[in-house]
Formats: sequence, structure tokens, C-alpha cells
Amino acid sequence: MTSGRDAAVICQAASVLLQYPDETVRDHLPLVARALAALPPGPGREALTGFLGHLEATPPRDAAETYVATFDRRRRCCLYLTWWTDGETRRRGNALAVLKERYRRAGLEPAAHELPDYLPLALEYAATGDLTDGLTLLQEHRAGIELLRLALRDAGSPYHAVVEAVCTLLPGPSPQDRAAAQRLARNGPPTETVGLEPFPAADLGGARR
Repeated sequence: MTSGRDAAVICQAASVLLQYPDETVRDHLPLVARALAALPPGPGREALTGFLGHLEATPPRDAAETYVATFDRRRRCCLYLTWWTDGETRRRGNALAVLKERYRRAGLEPAAHELPDYLPLALEYAATGDLTDGLTLLQEHRAGIELLRLALRDAGSPYHAVVEAVCTLLPGPSPQDRAAAQRLARNGPPTETVGLEPFPAADLGGARR
């Protein structure tokens, strides 16, 4: 069972690592490394540590180009959660408004330039706002997150490891192919709650694009 503190650290680390790797994000990498090193061994820690090593070893320009090629040019690698459920429809506007209010109730005010369904922001909400509700939010969007994970895996992207680490916090096994993930989208994710021990939220300095 993942403790609340450990889950919050994984969420905050994944939030940082899934953002555009500009100078601000790269400045946070040593802090992310220290936080991950303090975690007990586990698949989430191993996945994030492996990706962190890759990012640290990649020249900044190459890392930036890889990020843009992965998330800005691949439709199936979308980091916006309601895109997977509502697409470009009018329903999405309402879903975004509801999500923004959900954050505000926990004291998190998204920046004006950020859509509230941006996965790194949802992860930051889980880590520093309301861990229980944040994990519930991720579980509500489990199908989209799993489809993103599979798309990154199929593309051979190192970012697959970061999304995989997020999925380790959610109940039940991850689907192994797109057909299984699409069945999850139709039938809904498992309803059992994630067992967590209560701990304070993680604080890795929350860099955001």
C-alpha cells in the first residue's frame, strides 16, 4: 500500500517531469531527485528515477524538441484530461469550469493561462491540494490516462515511464492494449478507493509551464 506522503511525492514529481523542460523545470530536477531518493523502493519510484536520469543526461535543446514532438504534434499524446472524454465539444467547457471550481475549493487557483484539465496541474492538485480528491480525479479520467500511457509506449517515448508511475497509484491493473483501455472508457474504471495513509502534501516547489 502506498502511503499518502509517498503518493503525494510521486504526483508532484510526475507533475514537474510532465511539463515543458524549460529552465525552471530543469532547476527543480535536483529537488525531484532528492524527493524520489527518499521514497521506499517501488515501481513508481523506479519509473520516475529512470526518466529523471534520462532527462538530466539530455541536452536542454534536445529535451525541448522531444517534448514538443511528443505532446504538441501527436494527437494521441494529449495531456488534457477532458479532451479524452469530451473532445472539442461544448461539453468540455462546462467540464473545465467544474474542474476549476473543484481546485478552488481546495485552495488551488490555476494560473489564467492554464487549462485546469492539464495533467501536470491535476497531479499538483493531488500532491498539494487534496490528495484523496486528486487521486479520485485521476481515477475518473483513468481511461484517458491509460490511453496516453499506451500511446507513449507505442511511440517509444521515455515519457511513458512518467505516466506509468502515475498509473501505479490507481487501483487495479493497467490495460495492456488500446482495446482494453477503450473498454475501460466504455465501462468505467474500478470503483474501489485507493488505500492511503494520511500524510501532509508534498512540496517540490511546483514548477509549471
